[in-house]
Formats: sequence, C-alpha cells, structure tokens
Amino acid sequence: MTVIADGKALSEKIYNEIKSEVLKLQKTPTLAVIITNDNEAGKIYVRNKQRACEKTGINSVTIEFDSNVPENELLDKINELNNDASTDAILVQLPLPKHIDTEKILNSISPEKDADGFHIENAGKMFTGQIPNSIACTPKGIIRILDEYNVKLEGLNALVIGRSNIVGKPVSQLLLQRNATVTTAHSKTKNLEFYTKNADLIVCATGRPKFLKGSMVKDGVIIIDVGISRVDGKLCGDVDFDSVSPKASLITPVPGGIGPMTVAMLIQNTLNLAKQHIYDNFYNER
Repeated sequence: MTVIADGKALSEKIYNEIKSEVLKLQKTPTLAVIITNDNEAGKIYVRNKQRACEKTGINSVTIEFDSNVPENELLDKINELNNDASTDAILVQLPLPKHIDTEKILNSISPEKDADGFHIENAGKMFTGQIPNSIACTPKGIIRILDEYNVKLEGLNALVIGRSNIVGKPVSQLLLQRNATVTTAHSKTKNLEFYTKNADLIVCATGRPKFLKGSMVKDGVIIIDVGISRVDGKLCGDVDFDSVSPKASLITPVPGGIGPMTVAMLIQNTLNLAKQHIYDNFYNER
C-alpha cells in the first residue's frame, strides 16, 4: 500500500510547535525578506512565507526593489539589516535580476542571519560535519518528512537526481550524515535507469515535469518529488505520479508535499536564529 506523505499537514504541526516556542521567547523573532519587483513567482512564495509568519507569531518585513536596482543598493540594505539588532533572519528571494551577482548577495548576509542556509560559511560547515547556523530549507524539509514517516535511512541506497547548490548537493550530504549510501545523478549521467531501478530512495530535483516514470523504479521505492511545474494548467512535479505511485511505498505529492515543508523549515530557521541571538545577547551582557 502506498503512503502519500502529507507535507501540508506536517507543516501545520510544525507551525504549532513554533508558535508555542515563540510565545516563550523574550522577543518576537523578525524575518526580513528582500524581493525584486519583476519576480512574480517569488512574490507568491513571499506571500506564503508571510502567512506562515502570521501563524507562528513571527514578525515579517518585506523590502521590495525595482528590477533595475543597483547591486550596491541591495548590498547596502543587507548591511543595514545585518547591523539591525531587531532583525533575526534575512532572506533574499531568488532569482535575482541578471545584472546582480547572486553569490555576492547571498554571501553578504551575515551567517548568523542566513534564513535560507545558502551562505558559504553555513554550507561549508554542513559539508564538513560542523553545526551550521542554518540548513537549506528544502533539504532540511526532506529529512524532516522522512523522519515523520519513520524512514530508516541507514544503509539505504539513495539516489539524488540533481546537483544544485540549493537542493541536490545539500540533500546528498544530509543523507550521507544519516548513513545512507548516496549516488548523485545529473544531466550527464549515463544509463540513468540503472540507478533509478536499484534505488531504495529517490529524491528527484530535475526541474523537468513528470520526468521520472513508473517503468524506471522498483517496487517499494521511496519517492521525494522536489519539482513543481504547471502543465496544461495543472501543477505537477518531476515525478509522473500516476505511474510511479502504485510502485512506491512512500511518495510526496505535488502540490502538498515538499513545497509546504520548505516554507516551514524557513520559519523554523528563523526561530532558531532568533533563539541563538537571545542566547548570545544574554551572555554578552553578563
């Protein structure tokens, strides 16, 4: 019997836990979100993040710039937020306009205020087994949903299809930390079906709608679908749900799977950063 993992329900459970913690804090955590006006898809995500903040009692501040904003203006705003004691977490909504150096912008955010977990210091700490200030939200959400459904990762043959810095690479590392045997496949991988048919767990992050077919996987496989696309007016993932789900023991749907978990992990990152700031300030004032 196939279990359809309910990321929406789990995210609501996490929001309730966060709200309970926020009520106990000495201050209200604040998340600052920077977005450029031409990023319509990003605006939808930002609204989802704002609603999540409202649910949990976290303060959300949105800062909008025109799409032709000079890079230095963005850097100045980030520097201002880095030095603002009331701001606990900073997120720059991607993608940025083409004239902006994305890596430069992301790495200008203080590692201690890095809501997305993209700063090179936080990424580097995760890859070297140290404790980062924050972990990239989608990979963190993937591990959280696997834990919720009691998936024992140790010893599993895990296949990650995709090698982006946002999903593929960090989720591969998180799976390795749980003692899974991890293979990373990508656009240059030869004979991909050899790997998909031998995988116990597949994380599909290709950006290609309905890419993974039922004929490509074995019975009992665990499927994590990271993609989201619109085909014929309907949302779908990187996995052909209709053909894959009958063979899967556990599968995340699109929508309602990893998407809600990504937002929930952002809010959890914000809470964790705020708690660390409160802790640091307490000991600095002693």
